[in-house]
Amino acid sequence: MLWEIARIFLRLGAVSFGGPLAHIALMRSEFVERRQWLSDQQFLDLNGAVNLIPGPNSTELAMHIGHKRAGNAGLWVAGACFIFPALVLVLILSALYAKYGTLPQSRAMMWGISPVVVAIVGQALWKFAPAALKNRLAQGVAVVALLAAVVSVGEVPIIFAAAALGLIVAAFEARQIPHNPAPKPIEEPETPTEPPGVFLILAAPLLPAQVSAVFWSFLKIGSVIYGSGYVLLAYMRAEFVEKLGLISDRQLLDAVAVGQMTPGPLFTSATFVGWQIGGLGGALAATAGIFLPSFVFVMILARFLGRLSGSPRARTFLDCVNAASFALMVVVTMQLARAAFLADFRLDGGAIAIFVVAALLLWKTRWNSALWLALGALVGLVLGPR
Repeated sequence: MLWEIARIFLRLGAVSFGGPLAHIALMRSEFVERRQWLSDQQFLDLNGAVNLIPGPNSTELAMHIGHKRAGNAGLWVAGACFIFPALVLVLILSALYAKYGTLPQSRAMMWGISPVVVAIVGQALWKFAPAALKNRLAQGVAVVALLAAVVSVGEVPIIFAAAALGLIVAAFEARQIPHNPAPKPIEEPETPTEPPGVFLILAAPLLPAQVSAVFWSFLKIGSVIYGSGYVLLAYMRAEFVEKLGLISDRQLLDAVAVGQMTPGPLFTSATFVGWQIGGLGGALAATAGIFLPSFVFVMILARFLGRLSGSPRARTFLDCVNAASFALMVVVTMQLARAAFLADFRLDGGAIAIFVVAALLLWKTRWNSALWLALGALVGLVLGPR
């Protein structure tokens, strides 16, 4: 079981270009459609829940899926394997950057990948819609969340406002309808395991001073960061450019570029920053620090979700969160489409053609979406702008 989880998430981590929304779409294709480990409703519940905790949402979704399949051990294996391919690539790029001071150009490859990402995400949203917009309450929440996002209200206030509304409506329903306790869901006993993160924290004081400082700084950031990976840029600048003066603004921007040009979570930008500060040890310490809080938060959240799965009131709460999450995904998809199809305020005919072909292939075939991402990258390398 754990080997199967490791193999699948290593593969997904190696091909998950395009940001969190693309990662979520790939996971839905893999675990709802192909393997049927989860229903659409279960997948939406997990995706909505990760919006309530700090950290990289798509990586935390991978952890949740691993937990559903094999408990805490599955959680750690899924999360680590999803991060690992990006970690290796970022380590290689960090070493090259430290030696030569430049990054390989990836503009052409991303030109081919971006339209395919829009097609994959669009297909996933189309299939999410019935479960996310199941009743008038969910539809109303989605409309309000969509309008709020369009006028630039932050995603964190939107999600927490939807969660608060869900709690209020659930409480009102509980007062109106006599409560008959739902049968407690049967949970398989889980063998307690010592979280690997405990050993990382205990070992931190034994590391060289600069490496230890990198670990604690990123542990602090990983414990409080909400929103997209780009929010990480502001946190890293405040900590490592302004406060500690360990890297330059140019290095910070290059760190974000590395996160964009590699698959998997954008949070591996932390790995690049760690390398520039403390070499390989700094890179590994930064990676451990930024991702460790997510493992802990998901372990805690998974227990609550398991206990709430049979509660009608919890269902109302999750429906509101899911609807708001769905609306935010629609807005981000619109932004991705604009970035993919517009070049210097003009429509990019080549990108639109790639999108149309990818959408047709996704609709007509049941092949793994990762294949179309790889083909998009190949087309970009051959035909894309230099």
